[in-house]
Amino acid sequence: MKTAVIVSHVKAGLASVRSTKLRSFWSMLGVVIGVSSVVTVVAISTGIKQQISGQIHHLGKDIISVQPAQLQPSGSGNNGLGVISGLSTSGSLTNKDVTTVNQVSGVSASAPLSALSGTITGENGRYNDGFVIGTTSDLPGLINQSIAYGSFLSSDDNGTNTAVLGQHASDAMFKEDVPLGRSFTFHGQQFIVRGIFNQFSSEQLTQGVDFNDAIFIPYDVAQNLSNKTAPTYQILIRPGDSGQTDAVAKRVQSALSRVHGGEGGFSVLSGNQNVESSDSILALLTKLIAGVAAISLLVSGIGIMNVMLVSVSERKHEIGIRKAVGATNRQILTQFLTEASILSLWGGVIGIIASVLIDIALRLFTDLRPVISWQIVVLATAVSLLVGMIFGTVPAVKAARKDPIEALRSNE
Repeated sequence: MKTAVIVSHVKAGLASVRSTKLRSFWSMLGVVIGVSSVVTVVAISTGIKQQISGQIHHLGKDIISVQPAQLQPSGSGNNGLGVISGLSTSGSLTNKDVTTVNQVSGVSASAPLSALSGTITGENGRYNDGFVIGTTSDLPGLINQSIAYGSFLSSDDNGTNTAVLGQHASDAMFKEDVPLGRSFTFHGQQFIVRGIFNQFSSEQLTQGVDFNDAIFIPYDVAQNLSNKTAPTYQILIRPGDSGQTDAVAKRVQSALSRVHGGEGGFSVLSGNQNVESSDSILALLTKLIAGVAAISLLVSGIGIMNVMLVSVSERKHEIGIRKAVGATNRQILTQFLTEASILSLWGGVIGIIASVLIDIALRLFTDLRPVISWQIVVLATAVSLLVGMIFGTVPAVKAARKDPIEALRSNE
């Protein structure tokens, strides 16, 4: 019997929503916006966390990263050029920092990454989408990246104009698969290609730079070309014993603090700390969007309440008839609460569908890989249902308290 009553209430609620489609849509729009915003942002946050965790797994959890305290792009550029070659740094890393890191006990390999700006000219003209990075022979082992053709820079290449290219750089500059021995011009000097990297599967822990577009040259050559002004934006370190990663990181921190006179200007992060650092930023963004979504849900709840109040006013005669044939106040209350809940729940469903479409678009047209979990879908559905129940209470109580005689006298 109770099931039949609930079904009848649901049918009545659906009929009410369909009878005023436009008004119902505008009243649930806030729920749609709020739910889609929260689901999309949480999905993006989860996806980024998974991407970063994947990068940490690819590099190895024992990787230690040293970075300037603050990195700010000065100017714009294409595909990462403006990100690293135009860096202005607060507390930038120096050649002395690089030397100090190499001398720390427990460090088995390290590779500085310095960024150079300038015109790159290959056999097909200027290469505008690429950038030049000065580094050392330890880099491939630190980032677990293999060479497709040729070989990477070795200690014997120090002081020589040799280079290793990312896949995109190789294709754009030479239009051939294996341009080993070919040359390009940078800072007025000729460089010989001695190796080509395999495709980088994801951005490494390098300020969001895509290494597929990069040209790698010896670190000392990069410093000489820039008169030692090229900013070193990162030093990657691997300890000899992975179980001593945190201890080595502390020793690096102490050694660099002595070099900097205790004034800081840098940060030393292990793999897990890199994840935690990004998690804190993502958590702050999620809270911000959640606050905006909460306001949207509040406004939509008020809209649903107003729509239901209008519905109660328009259906006074119906309420009077139902009470005259034996409907109780509780049944009337349940009916209007059901209608409000259906209105809000539909908004939640549409919001979830909208967020799925947004996430698909992000996957197709950006590098983001949002992940919608069933937990957030269930939570969003529950919240939208709760909004309907809370804000539908006042109209439902008003309907339940209608005097049947006054309601029957109404011509509406």
